[in-house]
Amino acid sequence: MYGWLWRSLPGPLVVRALTAVMLAGATAAFLWFVVFPWIEPRLPLDPAFPER
Repeated sequence: MYGWLWRSLPGPLVVRALTAVMLAGATAAFLWFVVFPWIEPRLPLDPAFPER
């Protein structure tokens, strides 16, 4: 999968590397700010760590 993504990115090596870093950052931000807050109430909580 990573090979396919790398081959499909346009430009020379530097542009590919910067694009890959930006895509990884955008994916991480999407997970951190959208997916994780959405799924957190649906997960069972560990009783050893009570909510504040």
